[in-house]
Amino acid sequence: MLDENGFKRKTYDDLLTDMSAKAKEMFGANANVSERAVLGILIRIMAWFLSLAWMAIEQVYHAAYRKSAEGAQLDKLLPLAGTTRNLEEYAYGEVTLTGTPNYTVESGFLVSKDDIQFETIEAVTLDVNGQGTVEIVCTEIGPIGNVEANSITQIVNTDANVTSVTNAKATSGGRNKETDLEARERSNITVEGQGSGTTASVRPELLKISDVRAARVIENYGDEPDEFGTPIRSIQAFVLGGSDEEVAQAILNKKAGGIRPHGTTFVQIPDLSGDLKRIGFTRAKEVNLFARVTITKNSSFEADGENQVKNAIVKYIGGADTNNQLYAGLNMGEKVYYSQCIKAVAMNVPGIVDVDIELSKDGVAYSSANIDIAINEVAQISSNNIEVNSNV
Repeated sequence: MLDENGFKRKTYDDLLTDMSAKAKEMFGANANVSERAVLGILIRIMAWFLSLAWMAIEQVYHAAYRKSAEGAQLDKLLPLAGTTRNLEEYAYGEVTLTGTPNYTVESGFLVSKDDIQFETIEAVTLDVNGQGTVEIVCTEIGPIGNVEANSITQIVNTDANVTSVTNAKATSGGRNKETDLEARERSNITVEGQGSGTTASVRPELLKISDVRAARVIENYGDEPDEFGTPIRSIQAFVLGGSDEEVAQAILNKKAGGIRPHGTTFVQIPDLSGDLKRIGFTRAKEVNLFARVTITKNSSFEADGENQVKNAIVKYIGGADTNNQLYAGLNMGEKVYYSQCIKAVAMNVPGIVDVDIELSKDGVAYSSANIDIAINEVAQISSNNIEVNSNV
């Protein structure tokens, strides 16, 4: 039923009670509505199917609200908050091919790390030394394509003129489709700043960029430059991720007229009239953390439980998980609470009886204490920097 407190679904037991009472009202107080009586069996069949209808009505009710909608229903509501769901992405990177000098390797050339295949997306002509660097994309979507440096060493479609391949840098960018929880949390931020001309509106615009994992915007309306070098009557955005052009365009879209965007990086961006505007912003300082986790587990602890522990911490703080998928985690300037790390593990990893966590900024000195982060910094942690020890 629907009242001032919202929608309350009738359960199977509620329906069974109401229908049994109505049957006795219609057929007499002595009507047999037990589970073995014909009337009782009919009531239970009808109550079961009606309970499914009530469940569907409840889902329709909650699908109308962004904070409770799921799946496709949530996708339809996200644009009202000024954003859309981040979809799965392919991993990209570069490889260096070695072979016959001046030989042209056509696009679509396949290389791999074990069973993970990549293909070149353009033709490349090897130089006089027989080497050429070309961009590649994983043939499979998702974080599986995020592989470490110097790991792509196999040639799939062999060519006598290409003798070896390697990747000097790790591939990146592969990710799974954004979950309902991630999309909902990001929309809570973007909906706060759907206007223009305020610092509150600039940050959500920056967070709409799929590659931006954290952002903070400060303003200086004083008469002296502030501690971060922001001139008077100016704003300064601190940003983690995203291309320079995308970040500058987002700032230009939302900043107030006549206000100078300051920073250590400057990009020329045309405004609506075609005039070039010098847009500044500052890249965030990453504080790379380390963690030491000691867990007590029971028989429900799964085979990949240690990876689940690492990923739970990464999702809370932010950084690269065991699949090299990047997570936003904490925003700029947010303190890292070690108790929240414990909560993230205990609430999300089955089979954990007890957990103790120590954090470190340098991988040497660990402590069970919170870590302060300055407003121009953002905490990040890699799964490779998380040590998990277990007690039976």
